[in-house]
Amino acid sequence: QVHLVESGGGLVQPGGSLRLSCAASGTISSIIAMGWYRQAPGKQRELVAALTGGNNTYYSDSVKGRFTISRANAWNTVYLQMNTLKPEDTAVYYCKADRGDSGFTWGQGTQVTVSS
Repeated sequence: QVHLVESGGGLVQPGGSLRLSCAASGTISSIIAMGWYRQAPGKQRELVAALTGGNNTYYSDSVKGRFTISRANAWNTVYLQMNTLKPEDTAVYYCKADRGDSGFTWGQGTQVTVSS
C-alpha cells in the first residue's frame, strides 16, 4: 500500500509561483513513476507532468517551460514547481503513483487558484 498527501496549493496572482509537494508513505519501493494531474471545474482530469524512475520527464504543452517536476529521497517526496502561473492553471492538482502490476494510487488533491 502507498499513501500520498499533496500540499502547497493556495491563491496566487497571475505571474506568481507555487511549489506543490506530494509526500509518499508505505511501500514506496513499489513506485516506478509518479505524475501530477489537474482537474478544473467542468473539465476532465489531465496529466501535466510525470517523472520516471530513470528520471525521464514529461510535460504537457500547456505547462512546458513553466512547470518542473522533481523528487527527493527516491520517491519519498515529489515536487511540482509552478512558475509564471496563469488563470487557466486554476484547478485541483493531484499526484499519482504508478506501482506497476500493483496499480495506481492517487492523493486527495490540493487546490490552486490563480487570480488577481
